[in-house]
Amino acid sequence: MKQYLNLFDFKQKVDYKTEVLSGLTVALALVPEAVAFALIAGLSPLTGLYAAFVIGLITSIFGGRPGMISGATGAVAVVIVALAKTHGVEYVFATVLLAGILQMAAGLLRLGKLIRLVPHPVIFGFVNGLAIIIFMSQLAQFKDSSGNWLTGTPLYILLGLVLLTMAIIYGLPKITKAVPASLTSILVVFGIVSAFGIETKTVGDIASIQGGFPPFHIPDIPFNLETLKLIFPYAAIVAGVGLIESLLTLNIVDEITETRGRGNKEAVAQGAANILSGVFSGMGGCAMIGQSLINISNGARARLSGIVAAVMLLVFVMFGSSLIGKVPMAALTGLMIMVAIGTFEWASLKTFRRMPKSDIFVMIMVTLVTVVLHNLALAVIIGVIIAALVFAWDNAKRIRARKYVDGNGIKHYEIYGPLFFASVTAFNEKFDVLNDPEEVIIDFAESRVVDMSAIEALNKITERYQKVGKKLHLKHLSPDCRKLLKNAEEIIDVNVLEDPTYKVVIDKV
Repeated sequence: MKQYLNLFDFKQKVDYKTEVLSGLTVALALVPEAVAFALIAGLSPLTGLYAAFVIGLITSIFGGRPGMISGATGAVAVVIVALAKTHGVEYVFATVLLAGILQMAAGLLRLGKLIRLVPHPVIFGFVNGLAIIIFMSQLAQFKDSSGNWLTGTPLYILLGLVLLTMAIIYGLPKITKAVPASLTSILVVFGIVSAFGIETKTVGDIASIQGGFPPFHIPDIPFNLETLKLIFPYAAIVAGVGLIESLLTLNIVDEITETRGRGNKEAVAQGAANILSGVFSGMGGCAMIGQSLINISNGARARLSGIVAAVMLLVFVMFGSSLIGKVPMAALTGLMIMVAIGTFEWASLKTFRRMPKSDIFVMIMVTLVTVVLHNLALAVIIGVIIAALVFAWDNAKRIRARKYVDGNGIKHYEIYGPLFFASVTAFNEKFDVLNDPEEVIIDFAESRVVDMSAIEALNKITERYQKVGKKLHLKHLSPDCRKLLKNAEEIIDVNVLEDPTYKVVIDKV
């Protein structure tokens, strides 16, 4: 069953049976998710299903991470819900289209590498928060149509079916891996419910998914500056949210599969997918970590599984809506709970006593923001900012100066650690200008001048020595530091005094 499949620039050894069965499982799991996200955004269920089909198909074929699943997502739904309520679905389509253009531009400008700036504690927090969200979102299945918690027989039936699903997913791989455990659990629960006529909530109870092929539709809005001013902020947020979620999901799948995806290619594919989603009546979306993990856990590693998932989703909408509508929500709930358990980074809990307190703080903060605000992009941005500030603070404390006077009466300051905006104050406190001898050398062999604040600090310290008639030399500045000083000459007067002995600024280490 294992052969080579060559789709465009990708060559991957493919197990066709695994890919097809996994794609079918993902398609089943996508239906209630897409419907739920569309309802969250205040749109019709078909809007979410069309987005899942278009985005899933395009990214599976052209994306930078084989095996990753994309579709309509909650993060995008949360962004566009206000626009949908105030201006209607046509403006949503236009926003998604514009967001796709922005994402393509980001990919073509090779901005995907910026995901490298996301520290590991932020990824831990993101993943753990997402796992909690996935789990909490399943609790709605334990409520009736009035929003009250189920009790008695309906609760016991639902719990029993959910636990049966989870048991199959957990136990079947230990017996055989010939078929995906996720798909098997859905089929078994579906069979039991149908055979015994058990009354329980089904996919059809959420909403009807019957429809046709996604209709091509240019957004019916006025194409003018006022419209652009209205939709651009939403489009920019959708683009940012989509790229952050997609690239983080790509990194997570990379770690699991021990392979390497292509972030910039994924960004271009996500952009193209959202453009097409906008003109084919879809709400837009991005990578879906839950469905991606289902796919990867089933053993899928190639593009075929994503293609099958997208195509089967459309088949369900066009031809199988009545059958899919009978699938018990208990099976899908059990499946998503197992995804949540598998998503959570349990290893991160073991590192609490070993990780720096600052990293633990960042991880917990990102988790809380993710859970409380349900905004994954904002959580990641906040985490990166906190991590950057903590890093700056830690490095600011590391600047040191070893001081001594040589046989010629010249005082040396050997600087250790980076000189940048956060360490400038500590740097200035190292010098005793009034009591220093007539000649002073600041040696940067173990330091680096990093930014404009550092240049200004050098400017100030040379001015202080110059005012009291003392000579100051800067020694062992690295080539990049000298270039930085040269670039700043027109902005800041860096008072560097040279002498024939030390060849200030141009000395080699």
